[in-house]
Amino acid sequence: MSVLPQTLQAALAETLGAEPIQAVPLGGGMIAQAARVDLPGGTVFVKWKDDAPPGFFAAEADGLERLRAARALRVPEVLAFRDRLLFPDSPPATLENASEAQQAAPRQGSHPPFLALEYIIERRPRDEAKLAQRFGEELAALHRETVSPFGAFGLETSNFLGVMVQENIPHARWADFYRDCRLLPQIGIAKQKGLLPPERERRLMEVVARLDRLMEGLSTRPVLLHGDLWSGNFLAAGEEPVVIDPAVYYGEREVEIAFMELFGGFPPGLLSAYRAVFPLEDGYERRRPLHQLYPLLIHVNHFGEAYGPHLDSALSLIA
Repeated sequence: MSVLPQTLQAALAETLGAEPIQAVPLGGGMIAQAARVDLPGGTVFVKWKDDAPPGFFAAEADGLERLRAARALRVPEVLAFRDRLLFPDSPPATLENASEAQQAAPRQGSHPPFLALEYIIERRPRDEAKLAQRFGEELAALHRETVSPFGAFGLETSNFLGVMVQENIPHARWADFYRDCRLLPQIGIAKQKGLLPPERERRLMEVVARLDRLMEGLSTRPVLLHGDLWSGNFLAAGEEPVVIDPAVYYGEREVEIAFMELFGGFPPGLLSAYRAVFPLEDGYERRRPLHQLYPLLIHVNHFGEAYGPHLDSALSLIA
């Protein structure tokens, strides 16, 4: 089974209680390798990454479980995961023992970090309008019904957006959180990488200084966000939307909608369905480029100057 490293096959057999029969590679992943793995009792989805940073798959598993617990959108069930390169006889990682698993020492020849999920068959919807309607309404339910249990913006731990660490230190105010945990860390990275020409840096720092005024009129509320909701992170199981690969935290819902509008690719009518049941506040269009700065900075820092003009364009729209 050349698709899966032999050490990963053994780890899957141990954690899932069955020997893999067949593995079929799946494309589309920019961060990790992935495969559909057939077992005697069914099929699972497996992704792995040889150089995954500590806590990488624990963070993804945690995000998936938080979204599942919200019961708004369909999310694949987490079956097993391991972070780091663990000893072959290490116990399977769970959300409860993740911190110990992350600290285990790597060993040459051990298996790569991995995540095993429920395999959901992607099926083209017969009625795309119905898919869009359902997706919009379910996303609105997620944003409407999940309030931060600790009453602040952020999360108990940091996690990842792509391979970049996403800081989630709780803040009582959205403007403070967006400045301290979203914009300033990415601005610092961009500066270190030489991706901040003087005019771009000046404009970004001007936005940082004016955040309170730029967010005037927004009655912020910390709700659970998927956090990385672009068209590659959802699939259609017929008319049922399924979301994957989250970067969750409790944030202002406008940043989720702005993220979706930035990259597009969703079924037509999705955001109209969302707005019909949970309208956005007045001034969203004015604030949209402001809330698109974070994903654009992430993309500049990950992919380079190819995204620089998009970042500059967003900055030019912030009044």
